[in-house]
Amino acid sequence: MELQYQLKEGNYHLYDLASAASKVTGEHRLRLKTDTVAIAFDRSTGALHEHGSPQRIHSWASNTRRRLRAAGSWARADDIVVVSGPLPVDEINKCLAIQGYCRNLFSRLPTVPHGKLLARARPAC
Repeated sequence: MELQYQLKEGNYHLYDLASAASKVTGEHRLRLKTDTVAIAFDRSTGALHEHGSPQRIHSWASNTRRRLRAAGSWARADDIVVVSGPLPVDEINKCLAIQGYCRNLFSRLPTVPHGKLLARARPAC
């Protein structure tokens, strides 16, 4: 499954590019529509765990941290980071496509521009 986010009408749309494009709309299968995106990953390695709507990802991270701590893996639990908000689509897609890229994004987070403002500032093609 090859997933890709696109920003449309102020929402993030997650498409499954492995699915056949619709003959009517030309779009691939829509997997998610959300106003902000959350990404869960390991701070030390940048390995992506989960991505999607912030409520689901924060819940996943809390449950996973609790289970890891119950199993005695305190360091692994503390290594899980969740970043959420209106992130630039190209940065989100790089996290999906490039192994370990989330760590790079996390280190640059204070300078990453607001994702939805960038889309509005670009001229329409």
